[in-house]
Amino acid sequence: MCGIVGIVSNEAVNQSIYDALTVLQHRGQDAAGIITCDGNRLYLRKDNGLVRDVFHTRHMLRLRGNMGIGHVRYPTAGCESSAEAQPFYVNSPYGISLAHNGNLINAEELRDNLFREDLRHINTDSDSEVLLNVLAHELQSRGKLHIDEEDIFAAVAGVHRRCQGAYAAVAMITGYGVLAFRDPFGIRPLVYGRRKTPQGTDYMVASESVALDSLGFKLVGDVLPGEAVFIRHDGTMVVRQCAEHTRYTPCIFEHVYLARPDSIIDNVSVYKARLRMGETLAEKIRRQRPDHDIDVVIPIPDTSRTAALQLANNLGVKYREGFIKNRYIARTFIMPGQQQRKKSVRQKLNAIDLEFKGKNVMLVDDSIVRGTTSQQIIQMAREAGARKVYFASAAPPVRYPNVYGIDMPTKSELIGHGRTVEQIATEIGADWLVFQDLDDLVHAVRRGNRNIEAFDCSVFTGEYVTGGVGPEYLENLERMRSDGAKEERRLQDDEVIEMHNTA
Repeated sequence: MCGIVGIVSNEAVNQSIYDALTVLQHRGQDAAGIITCDGNRLYLRKDNGLVRDVFHTRHMLRLRGNMGIGHVRYPTAGCESSAEAQPFYVNSPYGISLAHNGNLINAEELRDNLFREDLRHINTDSDSEVLLNVLAHELQSRGKLHIDEEDIFAAVAGVHRRCQGAYAAVAMITGYGVLAFRDPFGIRPLVYGRRKTPQGTDYMVASESVALDSLGFKLVGDVLPGEAVFIRHDGTMVVRQCAEHTRYTPCIFEHVYLARPDSIIDNVSVYKARLRMGETLAEKIRRQRPDHDIDVVIPIPDTSRTAALQLANNLGVKYREGFIKNRYIARTFIMPGQQQRKKSVRQKLNAIDLEFKGKNVMLVDDSIVRGTTSQQIIQMAREAGARKVYFASAAPPVRYPNVYGIDMPTKSELIGHGRTVEQIATEIGADWLVFQDLDDLVHAVRRGNRNIEAFDCSVFTGEYVTGGVGPEYLENLERMRSDGAKEERRLQDDEVIEMHNTA
């Protein structure tokens, strides 16, 4: 899960890209980057940290030009060093920079092919750098000194033929314009819009529509699966389908947790989808416990608020804010280590005792992934005086790894894997636990757009829409991405830094 943005404007874009990235900060808090183009000169700033920490006035003044792209990252593949920060850049051909949200499942094969066939060296462990070099290879194979839209769309078609997995990408071709494209399954979101100004028309692409809204752009639509949008540097736009075979199967977890509720992605209001999740969850509670003794419904802020409010309304139970959130603590779901996640829960939330004391409380969260946060929050509710603590999840149990760019890498770290609902309830300490049914979740989201054929629900079902994900791939993923493996890499990096400082 990352956030990407690209803008072609009639005026300087540095501030607009910065503002868009702050709106997309929820999609990644590990690193941020912006690259702009002024004539044939590129200006880049990227580093680890939040947007507000990476870019200072001196950096912004150097980011000159009327077109550019930006990225906020949270780490999945690769390590957590600043070398992995995006956008990435290659000077040949033409000077191409790229920012990517998603994950390629055949990155190692592509990396090998790029070296053998094109002598291209990949300098990081990031699959985004692989994607950039595949695009560069496809453009270079056109063998032309100057390219046009046909060459660019042909190159994207070549990317689709070679790359497997999830990718919503925005690329800037120096002197030509900004290109955005989405994988043939449409797994990760990508939208585009326009803004009329006295000087002409500005265009923008972004991961979520809320970034367009914040800058006064009008949403035109989604970049469809396999589609590419090219915005020329002179401010005109062309849209083209570049994949031979497409299937509209976006990631349903965007609506459960990742996206902001005020976004519209794949023509579905995230807010309305979450309202419907609350409705169907309330119906399930009625079916299972028609004589329930719930006194109050309390959301675990922030993502579950919408579903929790609708659930309480449908059950006719009081809705109360029982936890106050410290907004200066990052989203615990996307923190890189388990110890850091554990430490942050109590720093992030504080209970209001009077909303819990002597009551049967129904806590509502968007999902349960590792179970660490749920376990600690239930304990906090008991310490605040709750008589009983029930727990409702707006999503089904997360039982399988995600391979398309969300940090749910290992089965052993998922509390839902290999456990029944009753066993999960025991693990997290709930008196009763209810999960959303998958059919209800799919119905809640798909009601907003009947053109969506299906959803990537792999974290719930273990069925991966792209294919090509077998036991060997998942075992390798577990070796690379478990919290233990990340901690080992961190210690190695610290050791290298210490040796360098000593020398």
